[in-house]
Amino acid sequence: MNILKSVLIWLCFIPVAILNGGLREHVLDKVLGEKWALPVSGIVLSICIFLISWLLLPRIGRISAKNCIIIGLLWTFLTMLFEFASGLAGGSTLRELVAAYNPMTGNLWLLVLVTTLLSPAAVRKITTGKQDKR
Repeated sequence: MNILKSVLIWLCFIPVAILNGGLREHVLDKVLGEKWALPVSGIVLSICIFLISWLLLPRIGRISAKNCIIIGLLWTFLTMLFEFASGLAGGSTLRELVAAYNPMTGNLWLLVLVTTLLSPAAVRKITTGKQDKR
């Protein structure tokens, strides 16, 4: 049941990612330039994903280490599926979408995916550590 509830948390990532893209296009590109806007945007989105996980994941109850791995894998799969589906539907080519996985271009999409994958386990570690100290 926690796995299904975690999908609701993942759904919160979508509007935040869309807003982050808008921030990058309309603010960061102008302020920082295109070269720096893309990596800064990746860092901002990664922080947002972690914060959403930290705020919401503990609310669905205690989650085992095994379920943290499952949730992280599920979130990462859903994120990639959403990115490819929306990208292809929006007219991007497969080559353009795959190019986002090359950090040498300044795109930190891999950081976003790693954050998505590891956030459930990190949140569990943080919250379990707090509970053990009480």
